[in-house]
Amino acid sequence: MDVRSVDQVEALPMHHGTVPVWWLVEPRAMKQETAGGYLELVAEFAVEGGGHVEPHSHHTHEYYYVLNGRGVMTVEGEEQEVVPGDFIYIPPDKVHSLRPVSDTAPIRCIVFAVALADTPEIDYSVN
Repeated sequence: MDVRSVDQVEALPMHHGTVPVWWLVEPRAMKQETAGGYLELVAEFAVEGGGHVEPHSHHTHEYYYVLNGRGVMTVEGEEQEVVPGDFIYIPPDKVHSLRPVSDTAPIRCIVFAVALADTPEIDYSVN
């Protein structure tokens, strides 16, 4: 599992030194893995306390960024606690799920996915 935290990355001055940037994925770092792909989706979602995202997989590179709350991310059976500022990379076709650590507090994330050239249309309401 690849989880990177904004708290563990040094900010670098960008845009002529006017903006601090915390690179969670450096420019072109995933060029080879995502070559021929396309941006499949970008969304914000919440998993309510006591709930969970059903284990599933997609033929996409999937990325979560934790906005608030705490949760347990599971990728291919490996679990790791995630907190705000964490960036999670899920490789294509890996079974993954997410649940809040609390039965009362949600976890809220941004998700985006880069599909592979041969990714079929996906019904996200069931997968």
